[in-house]
Amino acid sequence: MIVPGVHQPPRHGSVDPMTQATSSTATSPLTRPVRIGLVGYGFGGSTFHAPLITSAPSLELVAVLTSDPARVARLATDHPGVPALPTLEALVEAGAEAVAISSPSGTHSAMTERALELGLHVVCDKPFAVEAPAAAVTIEKAEALRRVVSVYQNRRWDSDFLTVRRLLAAGDLGDIHRYESRVERWAPAADPSSWKAGATPAQGGGMRLDLLTHLVDQAVVLFGPVASVYAELDIRRAGSAADDDDMLALHHVNGVRSHLITSKVSGDTSRRIRVNGSAGAYVVNGFDGQEAELIAGRTPLTEGDSWGVEAPSAWGRIVRGDLSEPVESERGRWDTYYPAFAAAVRGEGPVPVEPREALRVLEILDAAVVSARENRIVTLA
Repeated sequence: MIVPGVHQPPRHGSVDPMTQATSSTATSPLTRPVRIGLVGYGFGGSTFHAPLITSAPSLELVAVLTSDPARVARLATDHPGVPALPTLEALVEAGAEAVAISSPSGTHSAMTERALELGLHVVCDKPFAVEAPAAAVTIEKAEALRRVVSVYQNRRWDSDFLTVRRLLAAGDLGDIHRYESRVERWAPAADPSSWKAGATPAQGGGMRLDLLTHLVDQAVVLFGPVASVYAELDIRRAGSAADDDDMLALHHVNGVRSHLITSKVSGDTSRRIRVNGSAGAYVVNGFDGQEAELIAGRTPLTEGDSWGVEAPSAWGRIVRGDLSEPVESERGRWDTYYPAFAAAVRGEGPVPVEPREALRVLEILDAAVVSARENRIVTLA
């Protein structure tokens, strides 16, 4: 028997990652593709957004907002015929109905609100805002203007995360008491030329607003609302302007404790997930392969049904003392996010990630700042 609330349909009508892959609105092209623009063509825009947009028959990439000469040249190579434009207004003039925002994190609120004012539906990359109050303002604007807004929490569709959801729903691990999730890198020297290396938290810099955003979102989807937060947010590298070595401990209302760690200074990057329950632990080392596939130039369009399929060597294991057995991984499904967004724009399906879900994540991350600054546990309403 699993803890209450472990596998509930996502709140506020968002898409359930466990069922989305078989949903006709998530996988079938619409009668009329959604014409979408993209803001930003740095690593995020070129790697995590454009290839998934152009792989989806239900969307048409009409233009990219960028003026950097190197990025304009890369866009011409990657997506011939897709123009680079200078403003959101120019995207609208080019016929965009929606926009995906992959600009620096500190610009997300202003960009999203301006796009809404121009009548665009919006995908906003995480973080939705740098603080929860700003996100709440954006949500109110979207609701007033009756526009669809979704936050790009693509790691809800990681192979390992979907496998955890399957195991919890089946009760294979018994009553869950602790969930551990890590994304760690070994980059002990900060790159001063990197925007993120020089960005303050107020500008959206730091691991808290980067990778911890994903880990908190996953923990809340798995185990529900959070009662209290304890955080350690540290700067370890010379030249870093924001946190680069973080630990977050969440106590969920249902009693589960989540321990979440992100770091740029971890020499051991092998650990990913461990779920401890009364009937055993599920352990995953290594990372979902979809990011590496996109970096290598492979896409859902080029790979077809093999997209997101993990090799047996990457599968996790259920461990019970000396006994250990492999568990076949669910297929990673980043390729279903944008078709689901397009269906939501057309009124044919739910929003893949509701903005109020992202607001709850930001409230937890705001509490983490207070906890780290005051060295105490922060209780949430």
